[in-house]
Amino acid sequence: MTIIRGIDFETTGTEPPAQVCEVGYCDVDVTNRDIQPWKSWLCGVNSMPPDVRAVHHISLAECDGFPPFDPDTCDSDAVYGFAAHNADFEGKFFQTPKPMICTYKAALRVWPDAPTHSNGGLRYWLEDQGLVSPDHAMTMPSHRAGPDAYVTAWLLVALLNAGATGKQMIAWTKEPKLMPKCPLGKFRGKPWPEVEAGFLGWMLRQADMDADLKWNAQRELLRREGRTE
Repeated sequence: MTIIRGIDFETTGTEPPAQVCEVGYCDVDVTNRDIQPWKSWLCGVNSMPPDVRAVHHISLAECDGFPPFDPDTCDSDAVYGFAAHNADFEGKFFQTPKPMICTYKAALRVWPDAPTHSNGGLRYWLEDQGLVSPDHAMTMPSHRAGPDAYVTAWLLVALLNAGATGKQMIAWTKEPKLMPKCPLGKFRGKPWPEVEAGFLGWMLRQADMDADLKWNAQRELLRREGRTE
């Protein structure tokens, strides 16, 4: 039995020193694709800005009296590794020596033509195809840590069923996200092979260009030289 723990955090902001105000996790026995019920708990925080409260609807009063977030509570000896949808975000608040799988980066590789790669959007897209069948009640309310971790667990199982291996997904997680299409300029929405080499070179020369975008541009130029897949 190999347990991968799907995790999700609700927070008081996008960057530390923002704090985790809710932790959710959902364990998956990846050997037999068994998804366990999710668990979650609130954490004490110092403040709750209205813009983030508008996302998860957790109030400062609800968090009052709970201990602050302790990363050790996310782990156990039975857990082999973790999965999160956009693991770069969770990684700002939780570091672990155990393997981490980003289901967002993996989904970009496995389903590049999906209409959306958000957690909930992928869930419904896969559900419409009969590829996942989560208990709807367990997915609610959205933008809360427990239900979101549960959806992530279902995405992990779907990725494995689609042929992605744990080793592959761990490797993809360590790389920048692979964007199926160019997201800017006159080539917005075009597959990378249709983007002019001059535009790709321009992207690489921009000091303030997003690092993931530069990686994708460089990857396409290397592909044309026969130096990558």
